[in-house]
Amino acid sequence: MLSILIPIYNNTVFELVQNIHQQCMNCSIEFEIICLDDNSVNQFQLENPKIKKLTHCFYSENETNFGRTKTRQILAEKAKFDWVLFLDADVIPETENFIKNYISSINETNAVIFGGYKYEKKQPESPTTLRYKYGKEREEKSPEFRSKKPYQYVFSGNMMIQKKLFLELNYDEKEKFYGMDIYFAYQLFLRKISIHHIDNSIFHLGLETNEVFFEKSLQSVVSRKRLLADKIDIEQLNPLLSHYKKIKKYRLILATKIIFNIFEQFLKRNILSKNPNLFYFDLYRLGYICSVK
Repeated sequence: MLSILIPIYNNTVFELVQNIHQQCMNCSIEFEIICLDDNSVNQFQLENPKIKKLTHCFYSENETNFGRTKTRQILAEKAKFDWVLFLDADVIPETENFIKNYISSINETNAVIFGGYKYEKKQPESPTTLRYKYGKEREEKSPEFRSKKPYQYVFSGNMMIQKKLFLELNYDEKEKFYGMDIYFAYQLFLRKISIHHIDNSIFHLGLETNEVFFEKSLQSVVSRKRLLADKIDIEQLNPLLSHYKKIKKYRLILATKIIFNIFEQFLKRNILSKNPNLFYFDLYRLGYICSVK
């Protein structure tokens, strides 16, 4: 009835798999949990194979690092059931009814269902404050809030979707890009696929350091510019691309680049500080998208 798919990269996932496995057993459903390691370092490749000791659980490894998008594609192709639930490796369900809530949401009109993200109440130590603040302020939203702009809150780390639909829409090219949730959201938007947002959150535990998250965010900006900046109505899905298209429309790209060059180091120092300002983070990304080719 349900294939649960977990791409792994440098994470220990046995606790997550145990949790999900027990919930599936409690629901008395037909299920499988498939974990695919994307060429992690040795310590994780030694720890995670014990997943295979659990019934209906499977573990394998990529021979090289394909990236999360391609790894999800491989997982979906391996899945034997019509519905697949994608989970990131660094999460844990908020409640013991996580699987039950998803199963209860399956009907003829819901082709894709998002449960939402949450972050722990206590702010972590300074090395991860940027990721925490971004997640807490930009990603942790109620299902009612997400439903107002359904395509803007597409997070593949907690998504249940019909297998056939996922394989039709997923980016499956050889070139790797980072931050492809917005690309997937745009495919749903183009085809007018109805998105159902529910209250079924996971806690995102694996917070990157400020420097790592900052660099990944810039990689995501490059992906958006290369793949989506010229797409029709993309401004309805993403505030960054909305602002970029306005700047381009009024021929202010050069002026923005000049201003960005002047203030870049000031913005970056704040973004990587103990108390980063998300408005400065937005300004930096806007200047960056105007500057990169």
